[in-house]
Amino acid sequence: MAEIHPFRGVRYNQGLVKDLAEVICPPYDIITLQLQSALYHRSAYNFVQLEFGRESPQDTATDNRYTRSAATLEQWLEQGILAADKTPAIYLHDHYFSYGGREYKRRGAVAAVRLEEWDKMVVRPHEGTLVEHKSDRLSLLWALQANTSPILALFDDRGGRVSSLLAEQEQSQPVISLSGEEGHRVWAITEPKTIEKLSASLIHQPLYIADGHHRYESALTYQRERRACSSLSGDEGFNFVMMTLVAFSDPGLLILPPHRLLRGLSRATLSQLAADLRSFFEVEELPLSAPGVWQQVDDLLSGEETGEVRLVAFGATEGSLLLLRLRDPAAASELMPYFHSERYKKLNVSVLDHVILEKFLGVGGGREEASLGYTYSREDAVNRVVEREYQVAFLLSPVKPPVIKAIADAGDRMPRKSTYFYPKAPAGLVLHRLI
Repeated sequence: MAEIHPFRGVRYNQGLVKDLAEVICPPYDIITLQLQSALYHRSAYNFVQLEFGRESPQDTATDNRYTRSAATLEQWLEQGILAADKTPAIYLHDHYFSYGGREYKRRGAVAAVRLEEWDKMVVRPHEGTLVEHKSDRLSLLWALQANTSPILALFDDRGGRVSSLLAEQEQSQPVISLSGEEGHRVWAITEPKTIEKLSASLIHQPLYIADGHHRYESALTYQRERRACSSLSGDEGFNFVMMTLVAFSDPGLLILPPHRLLRGLSRATLSQLAADLRSFFEVEELPLSAPGVWQQVDDLLSGEETGEVRLVAFGATEGSLLLLRLRDPAAASELMPYFHSERYKKLNVSVLDHVILEKFLGVGGGREEASLGYTYSREDAVNRVVEREYQVAFLLSPVKPPVIKAIADAGDRMPRKSTYFYPKAPAGLVLHRLI
């Protein structure tokens, strides 16, 4: 089903750019304006200039952040700052990081994957998207004709075949070795028989997008638009997109829960919240100062393993967390759009977004961006309510990989920002040109 190919990756010339840590950057969707400015100052060759260039009040149709990114790419190629590998490769990428006092390594294979329309179920999404993000990435594709950052996709490594093939590559010399707060080791796999085996191991199964839905949908739109004005062979670069493929079973696959933060609520709405919650949930109050409070929170949220919807709210009552257990799943299901699958309707994030945010708090219809925030730390969520940056917080448990697979297999999509795959793969290690 999935068709993967090697490609001639464009990489920094390490003879000219000595410290790759100074030039790689996060993907566009987590770059704030403050971080963007810091990255510009970090190095004259920081990849942010391609991934998420600066806007200017003087921007025009012919001089804007997309055209400037394209000019920068051509300049860096001419200067030899960036150079294409001579031999097409699939890139083995080991991403080292720490979280919660533990060390992790996430292993992926970076390849060019043939674009497939959603209805073919070859590539399967699990979350919804926003129009403005797709428009931004589409504009960058037209300007650069390149994928600047990889989509993260998951696959079933049946029998551990792909993992075994990738492990064999560790004996060779990596083309990138970078240590620091996050470490990266990259190998270029160029041996035709190994590439053939990797491709054959993946061709009969679907790929599940973990992170990068907007980039994939933008690549699909770009492909359609290019096809409309080109004579085609089917193997043009715009028929492919760069992906990092990670096994569902990879021990470094870490998914964090995007806890919800709300502000802009009226006093009446907020004062009614506790009563509204009791109409649908069994509610237990837990003082924030109680001994072992976070362990009790963890114990409650781990209940999703049993299929029971459990949530934690803070801000609805003074100084206490509310431990919520859904009393009547059927009643909650009635408040969700009919077209969603039964599996979708039993997700804690679905109950939170449809029942609590939409029905109780009226967050929907375009108000989300102004009133809704996210954080991946439960303590941070509570602290931001205590400090009155937000009025109320809702804590979630992380979604497990099998749930993501089940939702995607059902042809459904979770609410937007249901998952956060940590950490994001950086932009700037390898660029995929479409020409």
